[in-house]
Amino acid sequence: MVVTSIDGKTLQKMFLAGAKNLEAKKEWINELNVFPVPDGDTGTNMTLTIMSAAKEVSGIDNPTMETLAKAISSGSLRGARGNSGVILSQLFRGFTKEIKAFETIDAVVLANACERAVETAYKAVMKPKEGTILTVAKGMAEKAKEVVLETDDLEYMIDEIIKHGDYVLSQTPEMLPVLKQAGVVDSGGQGLMQVIKGAYDAFMGKEIDLSTIEGTPAKAAATNEVPETYDIKYGYCTEFIIMLEKEYNMEKEHEFKAYLESIGDSIVLVSDDDIVKVHVHTNDPGLAIQKALTFGSLTKMKIDNMREEHQEKLIKDAEKLAAKQKDEEVKKADEPRKPVGFIAVSIGEGMNEILSGLGVDEIIEGGQTMNPSTEDVLNAIDKVNADTIFVLPNNKNIILAAEQARNLTEDKEIIVIPSKTVPQGITAIINYVQDTDSKTNAEKMIEEMSKVKTGSVTYAVRDTVIDDKEIKENDIMGIGDNGIISVGTDLFKTTVDMVSNLVDDDSEIISIYYGADVDEEAANELSEKIESLYPDVEVDLNCGGQPIYYYIISVE
Repeated sequence: MVVTSIDGKTLQKMFLAGAKNLEAKKEWINELNVFPVPDGDTGTNMTLTIMSAAKEVSGIDNPTMETLAKAISSGSLRGARGNSGVILSQLFRGFTKEIKAFETIDAVVLANACERAVETAYKAVMKPKEGTILTVAKGMAEKAKEVVLETDDLEYMIDEIIKHGDYVLSQTPEMLPVLKQAGVVDSGGQGLMQVIKGAYDAFMGKEIDLSTIEGTPAKAAATNEVPETYDIKYGYCTEFIIMLEKEYNMEKEHEFKAYLESIGDSIVLVSDDDIVKVHVHTNDPGLAIQKALTFGSLTKMKIDNMREEHQEKLIKDAEKLAAKQKDEEVKKADEPRKPVGFIAVSIGEGMNEILSGLGVDEIIEGGQTMNPSTEDVLNAIDKVNADTIFVLPNNKNIILAAEQARNLTEDKEIIVIPSKTVPQGITAIINYVQDTDSKTNAEKMIEEMSKVKTGSVTYAVRDTVIDDKEIKENDIMGIGDNGIISVGTDLFKTTVDMVSNLVDDDSEIISIYYGADVDEEAANELSEKIESLYPDVEVDLNCGGQPIYYYIISVE
C-alpha cells in the first residue's frame, strides 16, 4: 500500500525512534573519531542533543506538526553539544520551520523541509567544510528534490533518500583526506544517517522500545522527586509499653529481645516492675506487637514511617536549598549590574582556580571529555549580572554552542571569544583592558590568543595512520593545534619532542599544566628538562588537574 502522508502521531514515533537508534549506535560513532584519542565524542554529543528534544517530544499527548516543531527545535537548540550537535540542531530547526504550518507531511513538504534544513545548517557554520554531516544532509536534500518529481510514495522516497545518504557518506573520505588516511567516514554524517534510519524503521511499522525516552529523568525532576531511601533497612520506628499481666523474667526478656532482633534493629528493652518499655525499628510492627501481647496489654503505642519522615526531610532540605539559591539570585539581581563579566569553559581543579583567579565569574565544567550544551552556557549567562559578557569556550568543539547561546540571549551583550584551548583563554583574559570598549577588547584578546601555540599529550585508543605517522594502541601522542606532532611509547620523551615542535626563536614563555594522572615529582622533572633545553625561555609549571590529557603545554 502506498503511503503518501505522515501525521503528527507518526512523526512523533519516527523522531523518537531516530533518537533511540542514534543512542544505540553512539559508541560506534565515537570510535569514528579521526584522532585515536580516548575522548571521541561525536556520538555522545549528537545523542545528548537529540535526547534533549526527545524528552520534550515524548511528553506531547496529542501531537500536531506545530507542537512537534516547537519541541524538536527548542529542545535540540538548547541541548546542543559540540559542533556535530549544534549542526544537528540547526538541521532540525530548518526542517521544523517548514513543516509547522501543515497538518501532515507529504512528499513535497518533505522535500522542501529537507532543503530548508540544509540551508539553515549551512548558515549557522562560519566556514562550512565539505565531507562532513553538512555534505551528507545536502546530498539527501538534493535526492529528495529529485525523487519528489517521480512519485508521492513516501516509503519509496525515504528509502531512496537513505540510499543516497549512505552513498554520500561513503564518499566523505574522498572529500577530506584526513578521513581517508584514518580509514573512517565522517562521524557526524554517520550519526545523521542513524537518526534517519531509525525514523524510517518506525515509519515502516517496526516495533521499537521507547520506554527509556518516555520515562525520562526530566519528567521525574519536574515532580520534585527526591532520592529513594534505600539506606533505611527497616522502615517503621515502633514504640510501646507492655502492661505486664503474665510471667516475665530474665529468661523471657532474653527470648523477647532475640525475637525483636530477628525482625529489626535499634532495639531498646527496659523492664521496670510491672511494665516493659519497647523500642524497635522493623518492617512489620504487627509482629512486634503480637509478640508483646503474649505478655500483657499495650499502651503508649507509637509507630512512625521513617522512610516517609526521611522523604519529608529531604523535601524540606531541598526546599531550603532552593529558597537559599533563590535568595542568592535575588540578592545578586539587586546588586548593581556591572559593565563586564566573564564565562569560561574549563575542566580540572587547577585550571578552574587559575581562571577564577583571573576574574572569571562563572566556570562551566566541561571541555574535550564532555562538551557543555547551549543550555549550560545560557544558564551561566543568567548567573552573571553584567551588561556585556565575554564567553571563552576554550575548545573548538564548543564554539558553536556558545555562539548559539549568544543568539538566544536578548538582554545582555554576549561576545564569544573563539578560544580553542584553555591556555588561549587564559591569554585572552590577561589581555582584557578595563575602561576600553568591548569591540576593541575583543579584537585585542583574539589577536593575542592567536599567538599561543598549544600541545596536548594523551594516549592512543586504537591503531591508525594519521599525519603520516603510524600509531599503535596505547602509544603516547603529542597533539598540536593542527595535528599530531609527536608519537612514542615514553611519556617524558614524547612530551619533550612535542615541545621542541612548538618552540621557535620568538618563544618567550612555556606554560605547563599537568593533569590528574601525573604526579608533581614527574611534572617537576619535565619542567627542569625543558628549562635546561630552553634557558632563554621562561617556564611556568601549574597543576591543571585535567583528566585524559597528561600535559597541556602552551608556548607564546
